[in-house]
Amino acid sequence: MALEMKVPSPGESITEVEIAEWLVEDGDYVEKDQAIAEVDSDKATLELPAEASGIITLKAEEGDVIGVGEVVCLIDTEAEKPGGDDTKETDTYEDAGDEKGDGNSGPDLDKQSAETKDDNKKADQKDEKPKQDKTYATGTPSPAAKKIMDEKGVKAKDVKGSGRDGRITKDDAVKAKPSMGSPGKGNRGSERKKLSMLRRKVAERLVSAKNETAMLTTFNEVDMSAIFELRKQYKEQFKEKHGVGLGFMSFFTLAVVRALDLYPDVNSMIDGDYKITYDYKDISIAVSGPKGLMVPVIRNAENLSFRGVESEVKRLAIRAREGEITVDEMTGGTFTISNGGVFGSMLSTPIINPPQSGILGMHNIVERPIAKDGAIAIAPIMYVALSYDHRIIDGRESVGFLVAIKEALESPTELLMDNDPDKALEL
Repeated sequence: MALEMKVPSPGESITEVEIAEWLVEDGDYVEKDQAIAEVDSDKATLELPAEASGIITLKAEEGDVIGVGEVVCLIDTEAEKPGGDDTKETDTYEDAGDEKGDGNSGPDLDKQSAETKDDNKKADQKDEKPKQDKTYATGTPSPAAKKIMDEKGVKAKDVKGSGRDGRITKDDAVKAKPSMGSPGKGNRGSERKKLSMLRRKVAERLVSAKNETAMLTTFNEVDMSAIFELRKQYKEQFKEKHGVGLGFMSFFTLAVVRALDLYPDVNSMIDGDYKITYDYKDISIAVSGPKGLMVPVIRNAENLSFRGVESEVKRLAIRAREGEITVDEMTGGTFTISNGGVFGSMLSTPIINPPQSGILGMHNIVERPIAKDGAIAIAPIMYVALSYDHRIIDGRESVGFLVAIKEALESPTELLMDNDPDKALEL
């Protein structure tokens, strides 16, 4: 019995997927639930598990776009799992014997016969010489061609002649292009590879965001000294109690939640001629995965504590890096946080994640001299950037939002912990 495996729906609004890679070959025996392929949608890369055990027959090739519900392969469920194959070694030995001339005939005899005929033909033609009026060395330019080549700075070795005996004609010299420099000794190969459906969709969305929004970016700097002190004091206790580290993402996420309360326009989106403002905060976090950038969503971040945010960030990051993240976990989001600082970025202008209206960019933390209490001091400074859609967010809201982020991060005990770090960290 041949089981038809059809493409399952990876999520709402997805109508087709692309076969990114077959993990098995046509005719292989597969086990039930074994991963047989990786498929790309415009939102994620997912593994396709076998629905039954048996011999598989592939019905699509890598790179093919298959609609949801279409047959992608057949599995013969009545086929027996293959065991050892004793005939293969015997067949190989017999074939090898023929090639060595142990049998009555073989490929070497035919090859020898063909080579003998070729040698005889060459011997018959050995004394024959073509009759020509005049011969030229291959690559010799005509006088007119040489003049043109000298003017263009083209060397004879770089031009393929089309004249008799490979002579370079005037037309060859006219069409020749000057050398762009001598190649080095290194490899100068190239590779042409089709972008995955996910990467193509990301590219499409980024261009769309640039072209269809009035995107503007505002910047500020944050003195991270207070957060450094809190983490130094509580990180071991926090990890021992909750099993997760006390990172920067919980501080930033809760600072964003507070700022969105103060400036709700940043938590809004444009829908045609309407503005939609959300009373909940679903925070998208940009995570680097094996197939590119993933943006899972922390749902209802306004209801989470420091422990809740850190646990959710860890869970989503692990799922993204292991390729287990689902489309539903990346759908939605009312605001995005992108942390380029983990890669060493000092400053950037993050691109809005449509249809959202704002994205906060975090960057690396570097000790810099700053003015503090009338004196020069060294402090861990992070530059932050807010990119926003100016169609819906005015300058007052955008600047005020980023200042609110700065205030919360520089005074976390007062503004994020209600002056009680032990209670806020659930210690």
